[in-house]
Amino acid sequence: MTRILIAEDEERISAFVAKGLESAGYQTLIVADGAEALDTALSGDVDLVLLDVGLPTLDGFEVLRSIRGQGSQIPVIMLTARTSTRDTVDGLDAGANDYVAKPFKFDELLARVRSRMREPMTVGPMTVSHGDVSLDVLARRATVGSREIDLSAREFSLAEEFIRHAGQVLSREQLLSRVWGMDFDPSSNVVDVYVRYLRAKIGQSHIVTVRGAGYRWE
Repeated sequence: MTRILIAEDEERISAFVAKGLESAGYQTLIVADGAEALDTALSGDVDLVLLDVGLPTLDGFEVLRSIRGQGSQIPVIMLTARTSTRDTVDGLDAGANDYVAKPFKFDELLARVRSRMREPMTVGPMTVSHGDVSLDVLARRATVGSREIDLSAREFSLAEEFIRHAGQVLSREQLLSRVWGMDFDPSSNVVDVYVRYLRAKIGQSHIVTVRGAGYRWE
């Protein structure tokens, strides 16, 4: 049975979420501390993490960065009362699969949990490269020629998606779904922002804008 870690320090919220998830057929485990959340997420005993931003000891962003830094690809949905775009970007950039703002309707949260659990774990080559750009997926290391460059978790994932589909036109909808795990929002410019970040780091010529269609890795 699928086991979900609820990392939330507000007992009222964690109890409410746990009751709903258990009614939907999931097992739950509740922790109220960031350090304990990190240890539990990395233990291999849970299948998905609901991670509150405002945890004691380690906040949710620190926990998430450590989870991804250890190479774990466990699905993580961030829960937060913060609603600024900057916080959303920080969470997604740290490697979150989804981001839910409080207060939320349980049905929405459950739908997002089910969506994340349906996604297959992608297994592919540990090193992908095209032209002078190479990505070591396991070590999360990127190089252009002989020069190592520093990419955030989200920039790395976007570059990997482009390289694995070099020569193909990828729409913004496809990139949002594959890299951010989000349904397409016509008002979102997050893909364009991160393409700009990537171009600044790896060179302008690698990613071509295909007007009205999306982007293509040359």
